[in-house]
Amino acid sequence: MNPLLLIQSAAEGTQAIAEAVQNEMNYFEMAKAGGLIMIPLVLLSFVAVYIFIERYFAIKKASSEDLSFMNKIKEYIHEGKIESAYSLCQHIDNPVSRMIEKGISRIGRPLQDVTTAIENVGNLEISRLEKGLPTLATVAGGAPMIGFLGTVIGMIKAFYDMANAGNNINVTVLSSGIYTAMVTTVAGLVVGIIAYFAYNFLVARVERVVFKLEARTMEFMDLLNEPAA
Repeated sequence: MNPLLLIQSAAEGTQAIAEAVQNEMNYFEMAKAGGLIMIPLVLLSFVAVYIFIERYFAIKKASSEDLSFMNKIKEYIHEGKIESAYSLCQHIDNPVSRMIEKGISRIGRPLQDVTTAIENVGNLEISRLEKGLPTLATVAGGAPMIGFLGTVIGMIKAFYDMANAGNNINVTVLSSGIYTAMVTTVAGLVVGIIAYFAYNFLVARVERVVFKLEARTMEFMDLLNEPAA
């Protein structure tokens, strides 16, 4: 290959890297132009990402279930091995097993008492799954508002600079305030949109777990009703 072509290619690559670095610096400078309003927006973005990741894995763990679990519970109940069924529930860490464990501990009492005990545990499990979701919803609604606050501050700054400039008004005079207004608006909307979609995604996953808990509760109660049928 021609050495001159290699040198030319290397030069073009170096120029491309330099342009990329320059673009990154420009983005950083634009973020700095947002002013102090960017600090809460950055913090909110970290909060949203943390809650999403933490809740995603917590809900994923809660939704995992051994397909043979209920079959084993039915087998133990039919054979009268209540202690074995209770022990099986204690060795499995998920919301379904904890609900069934509470129901087994109430066997012998009126069915309404058993149902109430299971529902109470189910409500606690759902509350645990929803932990952090209100905060994520707050970020989704609050971030754009903070961004719009930055917009107002930026426009006030632009008009203030324009008033002080007198007859020497130019783009440079207005650019600082306009930068603040536009950057904070974009940052607030980006954080808000990401948090909004993350919130709805997690809510949908929680609803799937709730449906599974309700199905297993009905299955267990039907199991208890079988001897009386």
